[in-house]
Amino acid sequence: MISRCKEKYQPSMLLRQYLHHFARQIEIPTVYNDLCRFEGAVPYEDPHGNETLWMTVMYPRDTMDALRADLIRIYTELKIGGESGLHEHLCVDRIDFGDFGNSKPFRIRITNLYNDNSDYFYVKQADASRIFGLELEHILSPNRINYLVNGNTLIEEHIAGVPGNVFQRDYLIRPELNRVRIAKEFTKFNERCFIRLLGDMRSVNYVVDITPDFEEVQYRARPIDFDQQSYEGKGHTYLAYHFDSNRAVSRLAFRELNRRTIEQYVEEERSQMARRARVEQARLRAVLGIMRREELAPRPHVAILARDLAKYHQTGIFRDCETMGELTATHITHMLGL
Repeated sequence: MISRCKEKYQPSMLLRQYLHHFARQIEIPTVYNDLCRFEGAVPYEDPHGNETLWMTVMYPRDTMDALRADLIRIYTELKIGGESGLHEHLCVDRIDFGDFGNSKPFRIRITNLYNDNSDYFYVKQADASRIFGLELEHILSPNRINYLVNGNTLIEEHIAGVPGNVFQRDYLIRPELNRVRIAKEFTKFNERCFIRLLGDMRSVNYVVDITPDFEEVQYRARPIDFDQQSYEGKGHTYLAYHFDSNRAVSRLAFRELNRRTIEQYVEEERSQMARRARVEQARLRAVLGIMRREELAPRPHVAILARDLAKYHQTGIFRDCETMGELTATHITHMLGL
């Protein structure tokens, strides 16, 4: 059972020094508390008229004027990396609030007034678990992650793709779908999340990036929610195929792939992650070294997960781990042979 109200852990000074070194900690406006001061909200419907979990929020004119300048500055920093005269034609088109999960995010829609093209970014509360999740995704996965931190404000770039629940509902039934490639990608995605102990990969917490290739179509599953990085105690919460919301794609994977092929794809993913870990060896060692010292979960969670991982791997190497960071570092090292 996933903890719906996860305890928040403030980023430590050591973590903030790490973020500063890698240009993640930057003097951007700390706008999260200001965004919470909206005076009205209406339910947001998607372009097809369907209800969503988001609400479009509204502010007094003076508050919105100040927020607009700060949000444009943040977007410019996120995309260009500093002050620029290339943002006068940008406007804050809409602000949505998600009163769900642990991060209670704001989604900011930025529109180019010259061509009406829109982009998004998210403003969330800075939480150590989430930050470590973003860093491990950037280092160990095939995906690059763009985010910034200052004070209690965390800025995340929008990750494009079809939400996992929509993909399973609308795409799995299509006759042109390459089911073997979907099965392969979901197998690898499950392994990536398990190795670095990213939990709660229900279908609403990842997207599927669909890329046409010269003969076929490529698929890649990408996490979009990092709240449950190294937090839960039960080991099965780190296995995406265990969630009921992933039942359709899990069944497809077991139907399309035999055991030997699954083992092949799992080994491929481990080898690729090990290669990335060696390329980013210094950075990975630094972030795991900080994680070892951090309190990222209640002590009972650590004890339960250590027991589950020991049973799964048939080893005693997790016995002396006292923090979730130690468990994560030991698990990554063990599974990637580092």
